Amino acid sequence: MANRPRRLSVILHADLAGYVRLMEGGEDRTVDRLKTVRAEVWRPACETGGGSVVNIEGDSVLAEFGSALAAVATAIDIQERMASFNGMLEPDERLMFRIGLHLGEVIVDEETNGIFGDGVNLAARIQAMAEPGGIAVSRALRDIAEVRTEYDFVDGGEHWAKNVSRPLQIYHVRARAGSMRTTTTIVPQTILRFHGTDHAGKKYAFDVDLDRLMTRRAGLVIGRDVEQCDIVVAHSTVSRRHARLLFASGALQIEDLGSMNGTAVDGAPARRGVPRSIQTGARLTLGEVDLSIGGE
Repeated sequence: MANRPRRLSVILHADLAGYVRLMEGGEDRTVDRLKTVRAEVWRPACETGGGSVVNIEGDSVLAEFGSALAAVATAIDIQERMASFNGMLEPDERLMFRIGLHLGEVIVDEETNGIFGDGVNLAARIQAMAEPGGIAVSRALRDIAEVRTEYDFVDGGEHWAKNVSRPLQIYHVRARAGSMRTTTTIVPQTILRFHGTDHAGKKYAFDVDLDRLMTRRAGLVIGRDVEQCDIVVAHSTVSRRHARLLFASGALQIEDLGSMNGTAVDGAPARRGVPRSIQTGARLTLGEVDLSIGGE
């Protein structure tokens, strides 16, 4: 029998903690939410990180990366975005994924593009040792990878795993104490309401579904061009693509996109391309349109 091709890869294996309990508590609700995070969190994050999703179904995800650094960064990105998504849910309904990462050799099925072998099996075992909502990595991966400055690799000790003949040394990826990741600058609301007037007293208003915003990596673009924007503010002083609303690092943010007449938060101008946090109750100015921000 011909040898199957092999390659060295970083394998990401993820599984949903408490899947049976979640399904028992609400099958349709859980399935719908899983479909949402697959489409709007997992696939976009893996693709942006340069990885490829090998298999994603039910409550599990298998992905492959050519770079250890990119794989760790993607895992962090996914868990941060899942934390934002879960912030809208009741505690007993949250989707808490465990993520395991391992650097190892995989066997490649050229017909299906599937990957198999010891490297995939070890990633699955390491995933089971991660905390719900957390990330665990192997010693092999930790030795060549780095994490963002607000995170650390924390020694998780040696563990014996089922059907693995040697102990596995694992490390947990955790936020450093006092990092910005633990700070929330806006109380999550289901709907954010923007309403106000221009200098002539004409009224303007629009609503933002915060749940949708949390799962949109590129954010929502505000401007006067219907075809280029997610949110339209039809005023002559508002640029075609004026600003971008984002939800990142647990905070609602606004980023000016090089508008002609500027963007400001509580009267302080926002610099082009530099997101700044905004809170409910703040005043957002787009050109000559002043908007107050409130929640439902």
